[in-house]
Amino acid sequence: MTIKTKLSLGLGFLFLIIFALAAFCSNHVGKLAKETDNILKDNYNSLVYSRNMISALEDMKNSISSTLFNPGDVGIKSDYYKNLFESGRAVFEENLKSESNNITEIHEKETVERLNHDYEMYLKLCLQMKDGSGGSSVYFNDFLPAGEKLWQSVNAIYDINMQAVVRKSELVKQDSAGFFTSMAVAATLCVLLALGYFWYFPLYISTSFGYLAERIRNLLKNMGVAFDINTRDEAFVILQAINLLENKLGVKTEDTDSR
Repeated sequence: MTIKTKLSLGLGFLFLIIFALAAFCSNHVGKLAKETDNILKDNYNSLVYSRNMISALEDMKNSISSTLFNPGDVGIKSDYYKNLFESGRAVFEENLKSESNNITEIHEKETVERLNHDYEMYLKLCLQMKDGSGGSSVYFNDFLPAGEKLWQSVNAIYDINMQAVVRKSELVKQDSAGFFTSMAVAATLCVLLALGYFWYFPLYISTSFGYLAERIRNLLKNMGVAFDINTRDEAFVILQAINLLENKLGVKTEDTDSR
């Protein structure tokens, strides 16, 4: 195997170490990014839906309360509360539908089913209050408790997903700690391999040239040729020894002159 081939293999080995370390880090970083994206994509959306439903529920309640306790309001103010109720209802139902299609946690499906049932009951009472068939007794005895129950169902979904966010965040932290540990081990191993290469390969080249230079010294000594060059450059020693051999043998080559 030529020295050029050995040098190429050595450099290829170093590039392989660098590539392996980069691939290892990229893979783990991608994994962490994916886990974080899952938290934002699933649980964070459910938190947004829950918050929107609570806000919409408050609008519906304010509209019904105004209609019941301020029956004399007419015109712009009356239209405002009517629109407020319809807007709140549309927002609630839209987010409820989105949440029904975004079930990711244990017991979340049962909670969403209970939420749908509670909303149906609450909506019936809202429509009853809007039609004027329900008075203050229905408002305090049925409407407000139904609204509180519905609020608790929405809040239960919020709590489930918030706990999931906290739990998954802790898992991501643990994975991050494990990743940095693995990266430190891999980096240390790569550094040790690189150091081993930097120690062995120059030693191998130096030993080979040193052995060749020593053999040429001995050859010149046996031939009775004085050879007194003190230098640590093995290549220079070999070159000078070849020049002495050429002079001794009376041979001159073009390659030797060009050197």
